Amino acid sequence: MSVSTRAREAASTLQLCRIMGPNDANIVGNVHGGIILKMIEEAGSIVSTRHCNTQNGDRCVAALVRVEKTEFLSPVFIGEVTHVTAEITYTSKHSLEVQVNVMAENILTGAKKLANKAALWYVPFSLQNVEKIMEVPPIKYTSAEQEEEGRKRYEAQKHERQETKARTEEVVPPLPNPEDPPKERHTIGFSQSSLIHLVGPSDCTLHDYVQGGVTMKLMDEVAGIVAARHCNTNIVTASVDAINFHRKIKKGCVVTVTGRLTFVSNKSMEIEVFVDAASLAEAEKGKYRAVSAFFTFISLDKYGRPLPVPPLKFEGEEENRRAEEGKARYLQNKAKRLADKERQSAAAHQS
Repeated sequence: MSVSTRAREAASTLQLCRIMGPNDANIVGNVHGGIILKMIEEAGSIVSTRHCNTQNGDRCVAALVRVEKTEFLSPVFIGEVTHVTAEITYTSKHSLEVQVNVMAENILTGAKKLANKAALWYVPFSLQNVEKIMEVPPIKYTSAEQEEEGRKRYEAQKHERQETKARTEEVVPPLPNPEDPPKERHTIGFSQSSLIHLVGPSDCTLHDYVQGGVTMKLMDEVAGIVAARHCNTNIVTASVDAINFHRKIKKGCVVTVTGRLTFVSNKSMEIEVFVDAASLAEAEKGKYRAVSAFFTFISLDKYGRPLPVPPLKFEGEEENRRAEEGKARYLQNKAKRLADKERQSAAAHQS
């Protein structure tokens, strides 16, 4: 085995851990979903960048382009230690897939639980020329079947990312006007929220472009505000549909993160979140759509048990159309969860 091959194998996995503090959590002690997403992205970015720099040539930094659907399996609390494990599971010519697991450990009892699983896609860009996409060193697969399954995931995410970019750039959601009359409670306009953030040096990578984890944390915060305004209860992130990074955001840009409810079931809320960016120095270029995703939140009582969610009131054909699309995603995800549970149960009986 050559030195470069050994270096690549060593660079294809990563483990990080840290204890959760009060600054990571909401008022009831649950760690924000955005904090978990940021940790996941940091681990993915490190392992991707490290792997891509095991080859000769320009040095590069791996940029996040997509996060697959992510389930928040167990809540994480203040005082618990999170163990984040990242592994590169597929490489194409210009991109790589990273699978990340997050375990939460109670260091007083030693009990551990799986808190989160995610799959992320990265593309390496040259440090010398940010427009130059670097080639990715290949990884070694355990079997041809493993490589083929990875290739199918690669093709699927590439197709969906292109479709989503075309769809989300069609309409920019209008921001609430403070001078408008107050909206009726439980309407989409009542809970719609926006956050405006100036991208500074601490938000950025070596390229001076915003880190994906920073963006995801802002998106989760806005989605959480929307959910809390609708329910007026304690809320937590349950899952995130694929997050698509359509265009890069440079240092000095002003980002507007907007969240709006699209669909509500008996115990969950789907919130569409957009990130639009505009350069302060180049205002003539205008605002552009940078990131989009759907977040799902649930409402909890003081004992952490799910609460019913107030029904959503719709105003107009556009809101009804988005609700029908949200219902279809909800039913599709529900069917997939049931199918996964049946497969796991069947596998357990066979073993």
